[in-house]
Order: sequence, then structure tokens, then C-alpha cells
Amino acid sequence: MKAAIIKDKGVIPEIGHFESPVATDGLVIIDVSATALSRVSKFRSMGMHYSSEVDFPIVAGIDGVGTLKDGSRVYFALPTAPYGSLAEQTIVNEKLTVRLPDGIDDLTAAAIANPAMSSWAALVFRAGFKSGQTVLINGATSTSGSLAVQIAKGLGAKKIIVTGRNESKLEVLEANEVIAFDMTVDDGQKVFENALMPVIAGGVDVILDYLWGDSAMAVMSALAKTNTDRVTRFVSIGTSSGEESIQLPSSILRSSTIELVGSGDKSVSKTDMLSAVKGVFEMAAEGKINIAMKEFALEEITEAWDAPLTPRPVVKVK
Repeated sequence: MKAAIIKDKGVIPEIGHFESPVATDGLVIIDVSATALSRVSKFRSMGMHYSSEVDFPIVAGIDGVGTLKDGSRVYFALPTAPYGSLAEQTIVNEKLTVRLPDGIDDLTAAAIANPAMSSWAALVFRAGFKSGQTVLINGATSTSGSLAVQIAKGLGAKKIIVTGRNESKLEVLEANEVIAFDMTVDDGQKVFENALMPVIAGGVDVILDYLWGDSAMAVMSALAKTNTDRVTRFVSIGTSSGEESIQLPSSILRSSTIELVGSGDKSVSKTDMLSAVKGVFEMAAEGKINIAMKEFALEEITEAWDAPLTPRPVVKVK
């Protein structure tokens, strides 16, 4: 079968022929129709993600959309090695599939699954979000961040505050408050912190952070300086700022009601992740969330692999 094959650690995939999978007990064959590319999918496939456990060569891709033998359309995750989602067929644990509702097409489902699932899981399972709460999204201009805005609104957030580095992108989001920042200017962290304080003075229930680094420190510092007894669940989801580590004084946690948690592989169960993606699909089918995407053919895998993640690159396999 035709597939995008990664032959060694750190190299990008090439189109070639790979032996077709054979179904065994508990595993099902899926005829793949579409696969989206995300940072985690690319890095995990190349053996460069903290969750990577691969022996090369492998078929690239960690999730996608396709059809079962009975014709049912499904989203699937974590194909059984060495198979991946960027091939005409793959093989997956049947428990790691979710039926697609009517009202969502294959390409949209593939594009929206990974970024929206991570946002939903962080908001619902790690933050314990409840309708009527206030949510701050740090790094809201990313694909996942902008989807988090839509998801929070769809789940009944009373107030949504968005922050990020691109003011024009922030302004088009359906948020109640917008705060742009620039960490490259003198005292950028302090300027951001000062801008945050009057906006969060009434309290924040949930913070979804996609950036980490200096901006995350500014958010936590501003929270610690506000006079509120409302518990704030700060959920670290990613490090898009490029800063993997921060110097967090213990006094910030001791003098505030911040609860700091992470959301990602192993901090959210596979069952909860699949529950999250089911919720995402149902919300998308109702027209409550959408995503910008760019379509590629499987033969264009090199171009797709190098494409920006916004709009979301989606490889149409069949």
C-alpha cells in the first residue's frame, strides 16, 4: 500500500510502499481518508517527542479519520506500530476509535480532532470547568487556543479573556476581554502583568496556558497580587513560547489560590481523551466550532510536513 514512511529518527517522511496491515483480535483495519498534521504528530512520528517509542521504519501519523469494514466513519488514534495514519490503510485498537456524527465531514474531523481534543480535555478534565465560570486563555491565537475559545463559549463560559502576541488575531476571537503583549520590549513581562491585573480583579476560575515562559509568569504573578479568594486552576498545555522552564518563586503559590496542573499525554487518560473528541465532534456537527485548514494530497507529504500549522494542514489520503 502507499504510505508516508519515516526511515530514521529525525527525518521527514517519504512516499513509498509499505506492507498492508492484517487484522487480529481486538485490532481493526481502517481505510484512511484524511489525516491532519500537528506538532505532536510530527515530532512523535520522528522519534523526537517525550512520548515517542518507535523502531524505524514506520508509517507516520498518530491519528486520523477513515472507514471500518462495515462502512462506519470513525476517528482513530494511536495506530499499532509500525503503522501510522498517513497510509491507505492502518490498524488500530478498536477501543481507540470514535464514530463520527452526521454533520461533520472527514477533513474537518481530522483537522479539528487533535487541537480541540487537547483544549476540551484541559478545560473539562484537568480544570474541572463548569458552566458560568471565567476562563483566561494565554496563547489564544494558536489553533488550539482559538478552538479553546470556541469550546469554552460552547460549554457556557460566563467570561472569556484572551491573551497573546498578535493583537489583530486576538481581536477576531469571540472573547469578552483582549490583552496583547510583547515580551521583546523593555519590561514586557511587567507591562503585561500590569495590564492583566484590572481585568482579572474579579477573579478567574480557569487559565489555559499554551505558551509557558515569561507570559505564564506574568499571569501567575498578576493573580497572586489580586485580592480574590476564588480558586484558579492554571493548566499548562504547551510551550509555544519556546521556553521549557521558568523560575517560579514558591511565594507566588503560597500567597495565592492558584492550583497548577498540566494537561497532556499521561495526565489525561485515553478514555477521557476519546470522550473529549466525541464532545468536540458533536459540537462541530452543530456548527458551534470550526477550524481553518489547507488540504494536501498524500503525494504532497513533504510540502504538507513543512507547512505552517495554521491553517491546519490536512492530508487527504483517499
